[in-house]
Amino acid sequence: MANTLQFDLVSPERALASLQASAVQIPGADGDMTAMPDHAPTITTLRPGILSVEAEGGTQSYAVTGGFAEITADGTSVLAEQAIPTGDVTAELIDGLIATAAAAAESASAETKDAAAKTLADMEALKAALSI
Repeated sequence: MANTLQFDLVSPERALASLQASAVQIPGADGDMTAMPDHAPTITTLRPGILSVEAEGGTQSYAVTGGFAEITADGTSVLAEQAIPTGDVTAELIDGLIATAAAAAESASAETKDAAAKTLADMEALKAALSI
């Protein structure tokens, strides 16, 4: 691909992807964004959602639960709390993540209650986006 950027996706368990991509759609905490070659340098936190990578072989999608993305003019690196190819996500897995987020929201202190409730809502939206 002529106009590409280096894309790397890692989670604590493993490296999931390292390839040349034409665009990376990122579920940013402040809204979705698309990283493309020559993008302005940016660092963003991730919210639970679907990260999509457009590459020569097609589009690859991953369910992410949070983390960080660093975008530069020639590359995008994503450090995800959890990242799973969307084809590998099961209803049991996502229901477990929702249950964990619900328990965290229930026990959250007054200072963290809003953030915990948003994480729970994002997890539920991720399940809906995955249609499982």
